[in-house]
Amino acid sequence: MPNGLENILTFQYFRSIVTRLPHLSQFFGLALASVLLAAATPASAAVRITFYSKQLSSSFPHSFVVMSGTLDRSGSRIDEDYGFTAKSVSPAILMGSVKGEVVNDHDASYVRHSDSHFTLTISDAEYDRAMATVERWRTRRQPSYDLGSRNCIHFVAEIAASIGMRADTPKSLMRKPRSYLDYLTGANRSWLRSRGATIHREATTPSRAGPGRRGG
Repeated sequence: MPNGLENILTFQYFRSIVTRLPHLSQFFGLALASVLLAAATPASAAVRITFYSKQLSSSFPHSFVVMSGTLDRSGSRIDEDYGFTAKSVSPAILMGSVKGEVVNDHDASYVRHSDSHFTLTISDAEYDRAMATVERWRTRRQPSYDLGSRNCIHFVAEIAASIGMRADTPKSLMRKPRSYLDYLTGANRSWLRSRGATIHREATTPSRAGPGRRGG
C-alpha cells in the first residue's frame, strides 16, 4: 500500500476514535461504577434458626436452638446456640425449683447427634425478639428452673412464639423434647411452608394442636 494512502487511512481511523471518546468515556465510566457498586454491596444477608431436640440418649433430655448467618442491618456474622437447663442435674429437680441457666455450649458433636426438626430464615426484628427472650430467661430470678413449668422445652417454645409461631405448651409433652418439637412442627406446618422453611423431621403422629395463639 502506498505510504500516502496508508497515512490517510491511519489518520481517518484515529479521528474516528477521537470523535467517539465522549461515548467511550461514558461507557467505561458506567462499567466502572457498576463494578464498584457490586463490590460495595454486601451479599444477601440472612439469619437461619434451627430447632433441635435430644431425647433418647445417655445425656439429660434437652431442646435448644442454633442461629447462624448474617444480620441485614450490620453484616455482623451470627453463630450462636441457646438452651436452658438446671445448673446441676440431680434428684432435686424432681422436688421443685432449682437454679437454672441459659447455656450456649452445644458443641458440634452434640448438635450432630441431636434431632433437627426445622430450619427457617428470620428477619433482624425476629432475631431481636428471639434474643430478648434468651435474655429474659438468662436474667430470671433464681431458682429459675422448674421441671414442670420452666424447663428447656418452655424455653424453646417461647423463642418459637417470639418469631411468630403458635407455641402452645401441652402439659403431657413438656418433659418430652422430641415429641414436643414434633408437635410444634405439626401445629405450624402451613406457616413454616409459607416461610420457605426446611422441615427435617416429620412427626410420627398427627398433631392435635388446638387453635392456640401465635406469638410475635
